[in-house]
Amino acid sequence: MMIAPLIQPEIREFIEKKEFSVLKEVFSEWAPADLAELISELPEDEQVIIFRLLPKQLQAETFEYLDFEVQSHLLGNLAKKQIADILNDMSPDDRTALFEELPADILRQMLALMSREERVTAMSLLGYPENSVGRLMTTDYIAVKENMTIAQVLHYIRKYGKDSETLNMLYVIDDESKLIDEIKMRQVLLAQPTRRIKTLMDHKFVSLNAFDDQETAIQVFKKYDYYALPVVDNEGMLLGIVTIDDVLDVEEEEVTEDIHKMAAVEALEEPYIDEPILRLTRKRAIWLIVLFFGELLTASAMAFFEKEIAKAVVLALFVPLIISSGGNSGSQAATLVIRAMAIGEITLKDWWIVLKREIITGLLLGSLLAAIGFMRISIWQKIFNVYGEHWLGVSISVACALLGVVMWGTVVGSMLPFILRKLGLDPATSSAPFVATLVDVSGLIIYFNVAYLILKGTLL
Repeated sequence: MMIAPLIQPEIREFIEKKEFSVLKEVFSEWAPADLAELISELPEDEQVIIFRLLPKQLQAETFEYLDFEVQSHLLGNLAKKQIADILNDMSPDDRTALFEELPADILRQMLALMSREERVTAMSLLGYPENSVGRLMTTDYIAVKENMTIAQVLHYIRKYGKDSETLNMLYVIDDESKLIDEIKMRQVLLAQPTRRIKTLMDHKFVSLNAFDDQETAIQVFKKYDYYALPVVDNEGMLLGIVTIDDVLDVEEEEVTEDIHKMAAVEALEEPYIDEPILRLTRKRAIWLIVLFFGELLTASAMAFFEKEIAKAVVLALFVPLIISSGGNSGSQAATLVIRAMAIGEITLKDWWIVLKREIITGLLLGSLLAAIGFMRISIWQKIFNVYGEHWLGVSISVACALLGVVMWGTVVGSMLPFILRKLGLDPATSSAPFVATLVDVSGLIIYFNVAYLILKGTLL
């Protein structure tokens, strides 16, 4: 099978010559994901033309892979009958993702076009809280009873399995539709036709609650390495399943959002290239303004020590060195802790362990930078004689300040995510620039106080 981008020039030629019968034949052999990629690259007027050439079932499958902007454009230019067919044939989970983005008035119109059965399913899924597992699940699955024979199950699968999201697993329910087990399809295929499902059961299964947070689903999938997991309500009734492809999409969104926050940018609502310039500016400006006011405190700290700087101008030479070292160490610690939290390596109760580790790490890193700083000043003094007769006191001041600032930076950077999590906030909010700004101000205070204590009576 040829991939869409490789034959784009050929497709362009067919479109320009209006050889739609040829295109229709070619597209029938393409995978939905490749068709979605091609359609997304075409001008809007051609997107509709190409989409209409696809067979009904292929339209629904391709539609699921399109970005929301392209989906919206197609919905606005297709006939109501086509829209109804697409919505009715879409996977419930993908359809829910689309409906979440639609304005309320458009959503009502879309629901009105659907069949009664699919409309009930769609409204049921939309009724779950935003970012819950219920919004991710699909109701297309195979559920069987424990007294069914293998032959009956295979017959049931042949009859109803074509619409199932996956046939890797079968879910066993009781007469009240409560989930009592899950069985791998391999077990069914290898069993004798006369055996009953209950003989294959071990009552060991993993499930998600429909009201669980989607991040919980990510962690459960990682832990158990399943392709799909059943979703139940508080009474254990089987409601649907969640598949790994949807969970991976959620994880990508979560990681992207965290990366944006750690760079002091509000999470983007659209891909970077599609985000409107004014909205992109607003999302970046808010944090920049906050950080700017934070850096004004740095200027205030410098002004507070103006007399000391005037007496020993040489101290000002090392201000960038001091504050950058503290900010960098803090940013490192914050990034490591935030990521460890995100993937479940540490929890709130681990704060004391993390603090002890970061104090030791900060001591080692600070000692390393202090030694380098001391040697640098000593060598430059020997070669260029630039720091005056009190160079030794200056070098000791810089070294001690580096040790203190780096240790302080690692403590602040590692503990701030715990504080934010305890307050119910996203730890990623303690972005690297925010930690760096905080440590900049406190680093100056540490530096000049250390210098005052060491150089008092000589330079100061």
